[in-house]
Amino acid sequence: MVDRNDQTDVSEATKAQEALLHDVDPSLTDANDVAKALNVDPATGLSSDEAKRRLEKFGPNELASAPPVPKWKKFLAQFEDPLVYLLLAATVISTIAWFVERMNAAPGSEGGEPLPFDSIVIVLILIVNAVLGYIQEARAEQAVAALAQMTAPQTSVLRDGQVVRVNTSEVVPGDIVVLGEGDTVSADGRLLTAASLRIAEASLTGESVPVGKKPETLESAKALGDRANMVFNGTSVTQGTGRAVVTGTGMNTQVGKIADMLSQTEDEATPLQKELAHVSKILGIAVCIIAALVIVALFITEGFTGIEDVIDSLLLAVSLAVAAVPEGLAAIMTVVLALGVQRMAKHHAIVKKLSSVETLGSASVICSDKTGTLTRNEMTVERVVTPSGEVSITGTGYAPVGQMVGVDGSDVSEAVRAEVLSTLVAGTLANDGDLRENNGKWEIVGDPTEVSLIVAARKTKADKATERFTRVAEVPFTSERKRMSIIAKDNTEGGNLTVFAKGAPDVLLSFCSRIAVGNQVRPLTDGDRQDILADVERLSGEAYRTLGEAYRPLETASLAAVPGIRANAAGEVSDIAEQSDVIENDLIWTGMVGIIDPPRTEVRDSVAEARRAGIRTVMITGDHPLTAARIASDLGIIAKDGKALTGDQLDALTTDEEFDKATSEVSVYARVAPEHKLKIVSSLQRQGNIAAMTGDGVNDAPAVKTADIGVAMGITGTEVTKESAKMILADDNFSTIVAAVREGRGIFDNIRKFLRYLLSSNVGEVFTVFGGVMLAGVLGITQPESTGVTLPLLATQLLWINLLTDAAPALAMGVDPQTEDVMNRKPRKLTDHVIDRDMWIDIAFIGIIMAAVTLIGMDMHLAGGLFTDRSVDALGHEAQLTEARTMGFTILVFAQLFNAIASRSSRQSAFVGLFSNKWLWGAIALSVVLQLLVIYVPFLNGPFGTTPLSPLAWVECICLAAFVLIASEIYKAIMRAIDKARGKELSH
Repeated sequence: MVDRNDQTDVSEATKAQEALLHDVDPSLTDANDVAKALNVDPATGLSSDEAKRRLEKFGPNELASAPPVPKWKKFLAQFEDPLVYLLLAATVISTIAWFVERMNAAPGSEGGEPLPFDSIVIVLILIVNAVLGYIQEARAEQAVAALAQMTAPQTSVLRDGQVVRVNTSEVVPGDIVVLGEGDTVSADGRLLTAASLRIAEASLTGESVPVGKKPETLESAKALGDRANMVFNGTSVTQGTGRAVVTGTGMNTQVGKIADMLSQTEDEATPLQKELAHVSKILGIAVCIIAALVIVALFITEGFTGIEDVIDSLLLAVSLAVAAVPEGLAAIMTVVLALGVQRMAKHHAIVKKLSSVETLGSASVICSDKTGTLTRNEMTVERVVTPSGEVSITGTGYAPVGQMVGVDGSDVSEAVRAEVLSTLVAGTLANDGDLRENNGKWEIVGDPTEVSLIVAARKTKADKATERFTRVAEVPFTSERKRMSIIAKDNTEGGNLTVFAKGAPDVLLSFCSRIAVGNQVRPLTDGDRQDILADVERLSGEAYRTLGEAYRPLETASLAAVPGIRANAAGEVSDIAEQSDVIENDLIWTGMVGIIDPPRTEVRDSVAEARRAGIRTVMITGDHPLTAARIASDLGIIAKDGKALTGDQLDALTTDEEFDKATSEVSVYARVAPEHKLKIVSSLQRQGNIAAMTGDGVNDAPAVKTADIGVAMGITGTEVTKESAKMILADDNFSTIVAAVREGRGIFDNIRKFLRYLLSSNVGEVFTVFGGVMLAGVLGITQPESTGVTLPLLATQLLWINLLTDAAPALAMGVDPQTEDVMNRKPRKLTDHVIDRDMWIDIAFIGIIMAAVTLIGMDMHLAGGLFTDRSVDALGHEAQLTEARTMGFTILVFAQLFNAIASRSSRQSAFVGLFSNKWLWGAIALSVVLQLLVIYVPFLNGPFGTTPLSPLAWVECICLAAFVLIASEIYKAIMRAIDKARGKELSH
């Protein structure tokens, strides 16, 4: 995006762009004159150097955005939280308490602490928390920005005479953009050429029907929706091809003018973030209620004798609130999701939004196209069937190395050879693909199926016969027509025209009335049709994709002279695609090819892994049913005798109930149209499934967008589909989807791990404060000759615990390695709570144990306690309370560190893979060092209310804290036994 702070530069660039066209409306100017005004040759495009110069001059082809939030505002935003407001209130209360104490001090006494250490420490910790939150959010933004760069849209442009792909942001005025079906128009431009070009402009004009585009100059100024010779930024090509010279980029486009009026929208919170916010709110309300009840109880039982008692009670309430909610939870969540998304990107799965990670782990159905996703997308013509025989074409892949041989390896007769060459000539001419050699490697341009015909023609030298033809018109392939036709001029025989067509054999055959046998052409009989259709069934049963080829000499050099063709007064024909019924009839059948796209070897294992994970794989393809069933059975999607359901059979299902029953039982769909994909996805969703849907073509976009997890192909996918998708496969591989689901489940598991850890630790703090106040008399947590509340732990100590144990260990748990059983569980439902009933029980249990061992440790160092009758030493009650608080403080820190080890699984023993997460152990070591500093560095003793501990005290601390891990292990063993018993009951 362009910063609006740079509006001056944008304005200057806009004026420069307008100056290039001399303020002339491009739609009213001849296309060549527009190109001349922009100083570009339509045949070669801009040079790379000139494009760089214009990019520097005009700036990137991006819309202006709101100015970025200054860093200082982002930092202050860290304080915009109700919990922070509570802490600031605690600071004020603590400062007042210190001031009152100083004022009421007896003359000549020290008057308490020289500085309000509690207030100072609270402020310092708030600042440290804000710094950590700021750094974490900055890292998350960087991760998302890196992903945005990976998914940056690209545009085909003509540079240095070659069609190349560049980032859309690098398109400049004067560029020649090359448009094809599924492309998103990246800038405003004047059409130079167009072949059956139709563009959906609803996003700009509101016109729901795609608009036909033609390069002819308009005679008068038209409204935006009627400028048929212009293309506009943000619209999408639904049919045909074309080229346009860019007349405006960035804010100097029609959509740019609209964008200037739009305000920046805020990112919506993810469902997971909303649930966590709800949990925090419930915890906060619960703690406030507990605090209020405690204060009322203390007032009734002990009464308040002075302002100090009131202040102490308020500090107690704030301490409970501080203990309840993990301050860094939101930031930790964002960072963990961002890191997970980055890991997915390294494995070729580019997730466009962090919120999609939540959905990935819940996928229960993966609907996948066949070609290129389940297979290698290296289409190879292996068979050619003609009226006189059948041959094999040797060689695989796109290298044109191979030859024509009989199916049994024998020599091929001249008659069959002639028919094969004729068939491959028709398939090569009715073709938009291209094959290029780049540094010794063969690269394809266009559809792999079309390129396979070109490769076969080069293997058999049939390509030599295509050199004498020049294409003059085209009726493009669409998923509805299932065929393509071109009209070519024969440059060696008086320039006569010939129609060449290819398409699905059963479809193309219906437009044929003749058949070429040897050197003769005769009428096509019913027997011929039955034989051809039988060959289609046979080849399809052998997993071949079949394409039929046909031709028809027009016996004229003028397209306008063809009987039935509509032409204008000048004899020009500009709408041939709309007259396909005239030229696509009385065709001569030459033969058909059998093309195979071998399955990816790794996909079978991925399908099996998905099945173990409770995820069903569904194949949806436009191929023949037998081909689809064969590939699906080879990959383990269906059994060997499994069948495919066709689009026609789906259309016969008239009710939702019938459709849902079919989709619940059938996993392979063949000969389907784009609308069928949408209906299949919707049906699966009605049944409660979380559906992933792959797509590449523009017609797949509605189904991809409707699916819970829309997946676009990164290599073959159109820009429209990529924009509609939530995830992009950089390698177009089905296995990458399964790997992404595995990663998504691992991320979600890790989120539950650190939630269990954080919440149980904070609940332990709440129980410690609550129990220490309510049981103060029993435990000896009192100060003789004083009234009011004696807090078991200071607010600064609780803040330090949260700072120490929340950030580093929780982040380390967020990158915990996946467990072995991550893909052996059924998918979770999106309606399932992240923190379920069992997890709440676990949290409460650990919290109670944590509070109990902390209070026991304090009691052991206090006079008049439950577990010891220790006498008051020479240092007095105050020193003894400080030592007891240091014990409780340290026990609670170490208990939470033991809890971090225990929380890595709700069922599995902590000792399984104990040292597999080096980051967690690093975080624990850091926390231990920092805790030692607070205890043994003298100038920190005052602010944190600590005192050095003896070696024996350390033994007590470690043993008591370790009981959290021991109790957790016992609890897990019991739960594993219960789960096993439940399993036995279910099996019976």
